[in-house]
Amino acid sequence: MTRILLLVAIIISSTAIGQTDETKNVQAAIDTFFEGFHKGDTVLMKTVMMGKFPTQSTYRNKEGKDIIQTGDSNDLLQAIAKRTADQKWDERLLDYVIKVDGNMASAWTPYEFWFNGNFSHCGVNSFQLFHDNGQWKIVYLIDSRRRSDCEANKG
Repeated sequence: MTRILLLVAIIISSTAIGQTDETKNVQAAIDTFFEGFHKGDTVLMKTVMMGKFPTQSTYRNKEGKDIIQTGDSNDLLQAIAKRTADQKWDERLLDYVIKVDGNMASAWTPYEFWFNGNFSHCGVNSFQLFHDNGQWKIVYLIDSRRRSDCEANKG
């Protein structure tokens, strides 16, 4: 009986470790994306992107209306590539909540965005990723943006 319990414990432990490794791999893909984002290196960003995919941003306009803006990853890459040298974009991820199921993953990353050293806004990124033959690739990105209630992100 002791051997059976030991075997079950080993199997459960190895499964948990495997999930942790996949979670780390998903986080590494997101970290690579933001390394490229901060450096203005779209080639690096593309290494963790699955071709052209939808991107969306949500926010509340000055009139109080909820807005969703839709684009695609090429729009994002062009914005990064055209950023002038005097602009410093610093998106600070505050946390990672990552869920993995087989070859699909979801990552929720609250953030603060700083422009040239000044706080701009906060929100949450929601990444959807696909495990493409050994590498996690981003296939969808939506973010929220707001200028108030940013302390909620740090909870």
